[in-house]
Amino acid sequence: MTDLKETLVNIAKAIVEHPDDVCVIEETDGNKVNLTLNVAESDMGMVIGKGGKIAKAIRTVMRAAANATDKEVNVSIR
Repeated sequence: MTDLKETLVNIAKAIVEHPDDVCVIEETDGNKVNLTLNVAESDMGMVIGKGGKIAKAIRTVMRAAANATDKEVNVSIR
């Protein structure tokens, strides 16, 4: 079974310059999972990307991973 929180942590750590500052907060409400990704302020641009393309790609990958576990996922970046 896919651990959604760990998947998001691994994706974020691969992108940022300060992987030790990556933190994901997981809130579960039945079938819905809310993940809040916190990164260093200097890494926000890398995670969001130009025009939000990287953030959109992260959300797409996370939805695909959640679909494999029959859950719905929402990813917030702070």
